[in-house]
Amino acid sequence: MPARGSNRTRLLWISLLVTSLFLITLDLRGVSIISSIRSGAQTILAPFQKAGSAVISPLGNLFEDVSNLGRTQSKIDALKEENEKLKSQLILNENVVGELKQLKGTLDLAGSARFKVVAARVITRGGTATFGETIVIDQGSRAGIKRDMTVIATSGLVGVVKSTTANSSVVLLMSDPSFRVGVRVAGTQDMGILSGGGDNRFSIQMLSATGQINVGDVLLSRGSSGDRPFVPGVPVGRVSFVESTAGQLTKEGRVEGFVDLDGLGVVSVVLDATAGDPGDALVPRAPKPAPTVTVFVTPKPTPSE
Repeated sequence: MPARGSNRTRLLWISLLVTSLFLITLDLRGVSIISSIRSGAQTILAPFQKAGSAVISPLGNLFEDVSNLGRTQSKIDALKEENEKLKSQLILNENVVGELKQLKGTLDLAGSARFKVVAARVITRGGTATFGETIVIDQGSRAGIKRDMTVIATSGLVGVVKSTTANSSVVLLMSDPSFRVGVRVAGTQDMGILSGGGDNRFSIQMLSATGQINVGDVLLSRGSSGDRPFVPGVPVGRVSFVESTAGQLTKEGRVEGFVDLDGLGVVSVVLDATAGDPGDALVPRAPKPAPTVTVFVTPKPTPSE
């Protein structure tokens, strides 16, 4: 048995040797049998290579997309964060512009009356245990603010200081139901009392039976002794309705305030009215009426019969 296995091995080696010599001889004679075999093999295997490439290529792209997914999501999150920052910055810029506009208007009003004022930002708005409608500002006794000082804004009266700390003050708004201020009608000087009605509503009652008010009349603060709690001449509001009830002893009406108390960002506290009563110098200009548009219509000529 071992001799038979050895003979088979020897025969295999002789066959391989003969085949090798045969192929070398053909190659030396210029017959490219090896290239032909290689070319044939490539021709046979080409469809399988293409099919394999078609299958493997999407899988490769899929793995590449999965690997890039984390980086893409990170970029999206970064862009979202940057977008939110830009939005916040835009809102902040709009608030700053609004506050600067209010500050300029308040200082213009104070400058026209030659009031000595301290500007302050509104921190919060709300009620207290005693009053329903108040604001808190970021200036207090360190800035010279004291109780019972007049508070103004761009268009006129806001309220009066009710309490202070070193760096803040509570201001009673003129819309509070407990608020009262003496007013006079610009021009006629007829006097009355303006009361807050809550939610930017105000009413007026004249002090004298002969005192007259009409829709559109401008009301100014009459002023208090020693200019506290109210300095004179500050615009308060405009009469919007007059009651006409029979048997009334004095005229009554409703008033539209000049200041938007819901949109306060910056106010000023009047420390001193250095020039005294400004009279009617602070009366707001009446809004210009809308221009009248004239339309000319040219009649069509009547056709002659």
